[in-house]
Amino acid sequence: MPGSFVCLMAGFALLAGPVAAQQLPPAIVSVQTLKHEPLPVVNELPGRVAATRTAEVRPRVGGIVISRVFEQGSLIKEGDVLYKIDPATFAVRAASAEATLARAEATRQNAQDQMERARALRERKVTAGVDLENATTVLAQAEADVAIARASLQEAQLNLGYTDVTAPISGVVGRALVTEGALVSGQTDIMATIQQLDPVYVDVTQSSSDLFALRRARDAGTLMMATSDEASVQLMFDDGTAYAHSGKLLFSEASVDSTTGQITLRAEFPNPDGDLLPGLYVRARIEQAVREKALTIPQMAVQRDQAGQAYVYVMKDADTVERRNVRLGQTTDSRWLVEDGLHEGDQVVVAGAQKLYPDAKVVAEPVETKAKAEAETPAASEQQG
Repeated sequence: MPGSFVCLMAGFALLAGPVAAQQLPPAIVSVQTLKHEPLPVVNELPGRVAATRTAEVRPRVGGIVISRVFEQGSLIKEGDVLYKIDPATFAVRAASAEATLARAEATRQNAQDQMERARALRERKVTAGVDLENATTVLAQAEADVAIARASLQEAQLNLGYTDVTAPISGVVGRALVTEGALVSGQTDIMATIQQLDPVYVDVTQSSSDLFALRRARDAGTLMMATSDEASVQLMFDDGTAYAHSGKLLFSEASVDSTTGQITLRAEFPNPDGDLLPGLYVRARIEQAVREKALTIPQMAVQRDQAGQAYVYVMKDADTVERRNVRLGQTTDSRWLVEDGLHEGDQVVVAGAQKLYPDAKVVAEPVETKAKAEAETPAASEQQG
């Protein structure tokens, strides 16, 4: 029995030696050294498309509509005739005004002749000076009557011209709101609506607290606010697709909506294909500022524990890692903005962090070196093949 026990213990000693010697090799990980870089502050805000110019077509004179000239939904130019109102009444008024002007001019000519005759008689001292004064007064009244008659004729001609209802602006005309045979009574009636849709406005709303936070960060020197000329704006549709053309930020309102606490910002976008229609809901990505000294890390480097705390592994020394809790900000492409927890010069584990634990031993390779090696390996295999 003692001999068997000694043999058993010797066997355990022989097995324990190899197990202790067989330790797992250090994990090979990719690390990235953090550096400060400028990062745009992009906010995604809801917005609505609006026409840059909208005009309601109204008649300047009343009458019966005898024809509609335009095609509904078509592109028209400023000055194009849209409707025709019966011109007969206005043509008669213009003719009457023209005749009134002719009579006033004849009366003025007669008064001119009478004044010249009175002046000649006065020079020969045949009549008294009062006769010349009366003739001068009659001539002045006749000239005033001519001016009145000419103005009446111009008004009548204008009203006759207004029987052609024209487009006040260029753009897309909507549906016809009156038809042939309808009686329009003047500027109270809307006959159609024209909207200019290239370019278009996009009015977006932003929380006043967010905007003021950006301005406080600017005052603290953390951010540089973009001017209207520098701020780039991109549009996203409901289905997630991006609008092909970028826009520019025009201005922000100087007041806050008292009911919502929102501030309206207006951007302008080209719309050559007519994809943006008034009232369309969109989301606008606006670069409102630039963070001059930002630290970003790839999204794949970030892990979360059961409590939801974000953390990364950072090189503690040449071959050991440590866990570092981080506070993250916005995402840009595939990178997180680090608000707190990391510093410039830290070496963050980017690939291979899933199996790590605090104080684990690793073999660290820079991300650039590993990517280059992986790119060269297939090329070398193809050459050998």
